[in-house]
Amino acid sequence: MNSIRLALKALREEILEFRFAYPLEVVGQAGPRESLHYYLYSDKFSWSVMRMDASGVPRAWRRLYGEVYKAAFIAWWGLVNLEHHLRHGDTPAREAFMRQIDWLDGHAVIGSDGSVVWPNQYDLLEGDTLLMAPWVSAYDQGMVISALVRGYRMTGRPRLLGLLRGAHRIFEISTRDGGVRAAAPRGVVYLEHPGGPTPGVLDGFLTSLLGLYDLWVETGDSKVESLFREGIAGLKSFLPVWDYHQKWSWYATREYLCPPTYHVINRSLLRVVAGLAGEPDLVAQAERWNPDSLSATDRLEIYFGFQVTKNWSRVRHRTWRQSKERIEVLSRQAAGNLPLRNASKYFHGTEGVIRVERKMLPPVRTSQERNQGISRNFRD
Repeated sequence: MNSIRLALKALREEILEFRFAYPLEVVGQAGPRESLHYYLYSDKFSWSVMRMDASGVPRAWRRLYGEVYKAAFIAWWGLVNLEHHLRHGDTPAREAFMRQIDWLDGHAVIGSDGSVVWPNQYDLLEGDTLLMAPWVSAYDQGMVISALVRGYRMTGRPRLLGLLRGAHRIFEISTRDGGVRAAAPRGVVYLEHPGGPTPGVLDGFLTSLLGLYDLWVETGDSKVESLFREGIAGLKSFLPVWDYHQKWSWYATREYLCPPTYHVINRSLLRVVAGLAGEPDLVAQAERWNPDSLSATDRLEIYFGFQVTKNWSRVRHRTWRQSKERIEVLSRQAAGNLPLRNASKYFHGTEGVIRVERKMLPPVRTSQERNQGISRNFRD
């Protein structure tokens, strides 16, 4: 019954509450080394998936994995509170920001080579890709870097700078070796969901570029600058994949047209990244994505295009059959190198990925072996 209630709620929001406006502000003061501001802000977020713990650290709730601590969510909550403090002199908001910094400090996973990551400790079925804990994400890494840079600027805490100096290394590692880096026709992209189709989720990639930019500005590290520049080249290379007729953006690798929330975030992040990188072509693309420029016919096209592509995505992935319990079963079977239930075949791929074609469930690819390997390296 709960699944039905949630499905009806989602359909109501998508059909009846579809709006082209979204309350998100680009913060012009962000970027310079002396700035504490982050690039995006809104005081109208609903935070409907937030479940606050007793210490004031948020957990994210989703139907398929319950309540979890997610580093990007915690970092974002901290950055929003920091902006509250900067705008209004709100002392409780500053304290909330520092609580998130303390949590991120305490939950960093440090490798013997000085590498630092904030892995996700839950299993996630994203499309046809099963990500098994612990898995890393360019989105988490970028958002955390941006938060810690500002935490270091506020406190001067040497440990935060130490964590930041190791936080870029995961961007040097390919997805097949446990990292977040994937090749583009020119340059690279950094994936929010490693193992999934390239180029992946645009806002997650752009957030990772902002993290790298903040780290480069703070440390002056030429390696970090190179990672940022490579990402800009990859962004320019793959941007046509994310573009819908020069008027809207796609979610992930053309999975479905973005709902307005995602699209406004995509456009805002692209504007910021384009400005920081000095790329007028990217600035022009962000302007073409301006919802205010859409005609009535364009709005109808996008509205119905979203409804069709979003629901076709649900049909392809049979999302109504997915549940937390089913994902737990898939993860146990994959961890034991067992054929998944109703599988027609299974094998270990050359990238340490189990690819399964099933009669009853959509195909699943899992990066379990890869993630176990990097987890061992970080704990050695």
